[in-house]
Amino acid sequence: MTATATLSPAKRTIVLIHGLWVTPHCWDKFRHYYESRGYEVLAPAWPGVGDDAAAMRRDPSALNGVGAEEVIGHYAEIIRSLPEPPIIMGHSYGGVITQVLIDRGYGAAGVAIDSVPPKGVYLLPLSTYLALTPAFLKPATFKGTFLFTLEQFWKVFANTLSESEVREAYESVAIPASGRAIFQAALANFMGKAPTSIDFTNSRRAPLLLIGGEKDVIMPSALNRKNFLKYRSGAVTEFKEFPGRSHYIIAETGWEEVAAHALSWAEAKSGVA
Repeated sequence: MTATATLSPAKRTIVLIHGLWVTPHCWDKFRHYYESRGYEVLAPAWPGVGDDAAAMRRDPSALNGVGAEEVIGHYAEIIRSLPEPPIIMGHSYGGVITQVLIDRGYGAAGVAIDSVPPKGVYLLPLSTYLALTPAFLKPATFKGTFLFTLEQFWKVFANTLSESEVREAYESVAIPASGRAIFQAALANFMGKAPTSIDFTNSRRAPLLLIGGEKDVIMPSALNRKNFLKYRSGAVTEFKEFPGRSHYIIAETGWEEVAAHALSWAEAKSGVA
């Protein structure tokens, strides 16, 4: 009698997309959580982003000129190489990249967390402009990069963390951001062909969940709700606010609740499980 090999079912895949000012290690808690639940989890870095945050702070030149088009293309290529459409989750700028990818037909479901808004969302909150003002006032930002100081990072990115927590976060994941990407998002509504443009009426796209953190300063929950209300299609689109969360929602205390909700929602709406 010949033994027949039993093949294990292929793991389903989750792609995590980080945003500006951080390395992919901002996703470490989510990644380990999803891996423990049997998922293959990919958290690729943006083009130009290295693994060592301290090294990136010393020399961020690899990020000079990196724009949204390159980032979108980078993740689209990764997703095309997968055997099945993955669940795509993005944080901050990664949230708008997620929205663009879902609009273009990638992914089984999308979750945009504390997302930068796509083109078409007008009148951003004053706190968003104030948070970004230091970057706008630095002449070299557009062609180069901009790094938040520890104090700025604490104030606009991780305002619910203690001093010791924010120092640890800053040292481990904080890096300069591409000035080109910053300006492309900030000026999207003034660009004819903004790379962050999407079709809010696209009924053929995969389900999309937008998540907002109540205490977020740079991308407030009200802005994420406004982004959600902009959608006018038959495709599944939902919004969820988490109380007491800052922009660092994916790694601060209570991140487990966010991770669990994002996954259970994506599984339920897409049939991925």
